[in-house]
Amino acid sequence: DYVVPLYCFDPGHYKGTWHFNFPKTGSHRSKFLIESVQDLRDNLRKYQSDLIVHNSSPLEAIKNISSFCETKGHRVTDVVFQKEVTFEEVNVEDEIEVFCKNKNIKVNKTWGATLYHIQDLSFKNIGLVPDTYTSFRKEVEAKSKVRKMQETPSSFKPIPSDLAPGDVPIIKHLGHGDYSPDKRSAFPFRGGESTALERIDHYLWKTDSVAKYKETRNGLVGVDYSTKLSTWLAAGCVSPRRIFWEIKKYEA
Repeated sequence: DYVVPLYCFDPGHYKGTWHFNFPKTGSHRSKFLIESVQDLRDNLRKYQSDLIVHNSSPLEAIKNISSFCETKGHRVTDVVFQKEVTFEEVNVEDEIEVFCKNKNIKVNKTWGATLYHIQDLSFKNIGLVPDTYTSFRKEVEAKSKVRKMQETPSSFKPIPSDLAPGDVPIIKHLGHGDYSPDKRSAFPFRGGESTALERIDHYLWKTDSVAKYKETRNGLVGVDYSTKLSTWLAAGCVSPRRIFWEIKKYEA
């Protein structure tokens, strides 16, 4: 059995919006995502695995990998992805589920985008969820617990040697021109888990900036006025739980 990590640069994410043709993914975010995917590939290779990169929709990528396995006399048995909640992402999930059902492939959807697991919330139904964030936060902090981190395996089984890993695109391939960062930026960071962990270490342990967070968070301009972790969180480079438990260690 093999585990095949897959990331898709979906062309639909790099088109314009339905109205006014605004870019869905601008040059700054595209650069950050490219760096994040390359870092993920580099880190997986440290564990003897690899990252398959497709410049296609997730459905087309899964179809291609499924067809490849069939030519080798094998079949895909499971597809695992993180559950999303927004319209376009849910549509992508639905398409994948239809294909997998027809191929007798089991679909496993995980919940991983939030600090508290959805099954651990104390609200019995959505009608009981408070309308304001402060009330929601106080309720959750009082009645729910943050789950422990999962241990990273010491190594993974390599992917099939004849399965082409694909290339991480350059920013021009995603429809952008030459990229040049603005030296005035308050976010001069690269994408990827490695840089996210460096940022956590810097903000907590090297500078103690987290101890002054409530006094500086509204300063906006400057590298250490706030954590700057939201971009890595949004891209999935680091989990809310990883940050939570690191802060708990700092507080101890």
